[in-house]
Amino acid sequence: MPYVNIKVTDEGVTREQKSRLIAGVTELLREVLGKDPATTFVVIDEVALANWGVGGVDVEEYRRGRS
Repeated sequence: MPYVNIKVTDEGVTREQKSRLIAGVTELLREVLGKDPATTFVVIDEVALANWGVGGVDVEEYRRGRS
């Protein structure tokens, strides 16, 4: 019973995009590992930019520094 947790920043990921991620990950696990889609769980968490860090700073600050 696979469990996959996808974390993305909360920057307008659409319901359709989330559905495609869920379907794609589920299919990949079926193809590669032979896992049953009926018992495959995929969870998508949207994380605020202020709560996502890279290089010692939050994403907003990191992006400002790269501009």
